[in-house]
Amino acid sequence: MKKIFVCIATTIFVVAVFAQERLTPEKLWQIGRVSAIGLSNDQQQVLYTVATPDIQNNNSQRKKYALSINGGNAVEIADVESLHVNDRISPDGKFIIFSDEVKIKPITGADQYNDLSKSNAFIYTSLNYRHWDAWEDGKFGHVFVAPLINGKAGEAKDIMLNEPFDCPQKPSGGEEDFIWSPDSKKIIYVTKKSYGTNYAVSTNTDIFEYNIETGQTKNLTADNKGYDLAPQFSSKGELAYLQMKRDGYEADKQDLIVYVKGMMKLNLTGNRDDIHVEGFKWSNDGQFLFFWAPINGTMQLFKVLNTGLTKMLPVVEQITHGDFDITGIVGQIDNTLIVSRTDMNHATELYKVDISSGDLKQLTHVNDAFYRNLSLCKTERKFITTSDNQQMLAWIVYPPNFDPTKKYPTLLYCQGGPQSPLTQFYSFRWNFQLMASQGYIVVAPNRRGMPGHGTKWNEQISKDHGGQVMKDYLAAIDAVSKETYVDKNRLGCVGASYGGYSAFYLAGIHNNRFKTFIAHDGIFDTKSMYGTTEEMWFVNWDYGGPYWDKKNVAAQKAYNEFNPSNLVDKWNTPIMIVQGGKDYRVPIEQGLQAFQAAQLKGIKSKLLYLPDENHWVISPQNSLVWQREFYKWLEETLNTK
Repeated sequence: MKKIFVCIATTIFVVAVFAQERLTPEKLWQIGRVSAIGLSNDQQQVLYTVATPDIQNNNSQRKKYALSINGGNAVEIADVESLHVNDRISPDGKFIIFSDEVKIKPITGADQYNDLSKSNAFIYTSLNYRHWDAWEDGKFGHVFVAPLINGKAGEAKDIMLNEPFDCPQKPSGGEEDFIWSPDSKKIIYVTKKSYGTNYAVSTNTDIFEYNIETGQTKNLTADNKGYDLAPQFSSKGELAYLQMKRDGYEADKQDLIVYVKGMMKLNLTGNRDDIHVEGFKWSNDGQFLFFWAPINGTMQLFKVLNTGLTKMLPVVEQITHGDFDITGIVGQIDNTLIVSRTDMNHATELYKVDISSGDLKQLTHVNDAFYRNLSLCKTERKFITTSDNQQMLAWIVYPPNFDPTKKYPTLLYCQGGPQSPLTQFYSFRWNFQLMASQGYIVVAPNRRGMPGHGTKWNEQISKDHGGQVMKDYLAAIDAVSKETYVDKNRLGCVGASYGGYSAFYLAGIHNNRFKTFIAHDGIFDTKSMYGTTEEMWFVNWDYGGPYWDKKNVAAQKAYNEFNPSNLVDKWNTPIMIVQGGKDYRVPIEQGLQAFQAAQLKGIKSKLLYLPDENHWVISPQNSLVWQREFYKWLEETLNTK
């Protein structure tokens, strides 16, 4: 009996030890990354992929799986062709669509001079000479259609002719940008029919309908001057899509539109000020549309009745509730939806949702064993009174085994965007669980400029990048710093993109609150940003216009009062700067100027330059270097009292 007791006690001790493991950068890169493919043709299985990073080979290994909708063990599959409809093939099986690059514009010296075939010179006469992470080379992504003959594609036809327009949209569009109509007679595609400087200053994408029989193209959304994207047909043949109204405003309220019987357009979410639709899917019967959207610091699942030509007012109903994010809809089976879900402690897994009750049941368990051995982090909501007497939500993330009698170094996290939701997302770079697991409390405020709290709250940041939002940040860190467990002598500020701008700006106004800053791909000098960024609509809208417009009050405020480079004389705090070499959204001079200024002022500083990375960090080894340097810097500047 004594031996049995000792054995049991030992087992409990071992389990307890394993449960005390904390997430590290190396462990984070062992997590399987789940992505849904769709439901099987018989609706009895969910198909998905799992990508596992391979640090040694600096890539990822990807496998495909099929899992019964009732759960159980997943089965690895070689391909999905026999289980899943290929939506590139027309519903009648006669045609196939695909995209390919087409050389349209002569750009290089070799293009323009036949006797200089080895020239790699680039010659431009308009803007959009580079975009995201690539220089314009005169090639454009076009949609092709080809007949299927004995299962093979015949001669393909470019349905976009010799036009300098892209489909899929760059940089992140995919096959969802061009789809078949249910009758197989038409191809619906998204493009922005602008080129050069006009492309750089406009967000006006449209949805086009190409008729296979006549070869004619029709613009279905010519009346709307902002974004139109993500077209999708119902089982009854009705078209729905996402829309922003204002040209040049990339973060406008995004609504769900139904093109009713090709006669009228119905906005199903326009009467909800707090709804910004991220994505959607039709119900199987075409009566409802399901969508996910940020709300109150989370991403939740909603449904709305397709009221069609009736006089009924669309009523949006929230299906799920809780501190988690619904990040996608795979499909519907009777009264159940298959969705993807995350929270700040867990990467993506697939879940079943009861449409009536909103109850969730985990379906895939790719990373259960991994998380079982980790101490998770408590997350909680805190509402903070801002300087203008508003109630602002902030997520507070605590270290594992948090002890309120101790004092912890604390990080203010500044979200990018600037108008992007701060929810229960799970990032493989800006990972709150990882930050907290290194012993830091994380404060993540839903400051001005975040959807999910009403349109006014979201839009208040435009033309005010260094205004109320900076007061929001300081209100958040000041409120949390009043807690006895926060070490006010070890406060840090970190962020990327607009969050990087925020770190640069706060470094000049924080009045010695912070002991360290980390700014990744942040805007340091608004004037040179206007002169070198590629998507001009952003700076035109958010800054108010060009720096040479001296009569434009909003613009002059952006280039003077709200310009971090004008505050460098007040910098006195260690700062680490990260810059991607192929980031053409926030180009290289931003990070280099900031590092140079810090060095010349004699401030402890570090530059992490990633020559082959864009606005993100993609490769596994560079990502691991990023995290090791991130936490090394914090250890150097915060953990030494």
